[in-house]
Amino acid sequence: MRYIVMSGTSDATKVIEFLSQDANNYILATTVTDYGAKIAESAGATEVIPKALKEEDFINVIKEKNIDTLVDATHPFAAVATETAIESCEKTGINYIRYERASTVLPESELIYNVDSFEEGAIKSKELIEGTDGKLMHLAGVLNLGKITEVVGPENVVPRVLPNNFSISKTLETGVPAANIVAMQGTYSKEFNMAMMKEYKIAVIITKESGESGGAENKINAALELDIPVVLITRPKVEKLDNHVMVRSIEELEKVL
Repeated sequence: MRYIVMSGTSDATKVIEFLSQDANNYILATTVTDYGAKIAESAGATEVIPKALKEEDFINVIKEKNIDTLVDATHPFAAVATETAIESCEKTGINYIRYERASTVLPESELIYNVDSFEEGAIKSKELIEGTDGKLMHLAGVLNLGKITEVVGPENVVPRVLPNNFSISKTLETGVPAANIVAMQGTYSKEFNMAMMKEYKIAVIITKESGESGGAENKINAALELDIPVVLITRPKVEKLDNHVMVRSIEELEKVL
């Protein structure tokens, strides 16, 4: 079989590792960064395209590489990429499979504030942080950090970002002081998250409803144990997914294939 795997997440890495177990499979991974491309290559991708693809790009690649199936393992918040992939598959007549991590299991708490966008999250974060002597911990990705710092103020934000040049450079561009940047990769225990929040005198956190593999539960539970309010950006709804196959584990993917 010949696959495209839309990657850049830990879920995509699992998908590529699984598909590469069959030496007869051709796996073309697409990522938006060189860093993601290296991870996809290490996982066993046959070929990698390290840039964002438009619909016409997907269609051309699908035809040129004789792709049979596209596995969309992008982040739950990459709604535009998912819509583009679905439309490309529909126009070329190939199989589309959405691999999406399970939703975060949230405790009931008055300290959790659900919002639908980063813009709304920025306003709520500012409202919650005002009158405190603490900072906002941004745990929602570097690409939308500017929407938060513009409202809250870069000096009041402690962002946790990936330890690579792209992420750190993008963070510095927002005006966040270098001393406020926490550059780390991976998911961490509730206890570790609590220690970090205490160390940086965090008064509010903002994070995405990214699911278990994104570490959201440990971040949220750490904040709640410290009585820190949580601004939670909920997942976008992609209407086009209603008519397509979705799996939430490698076991489910194996059954579908």
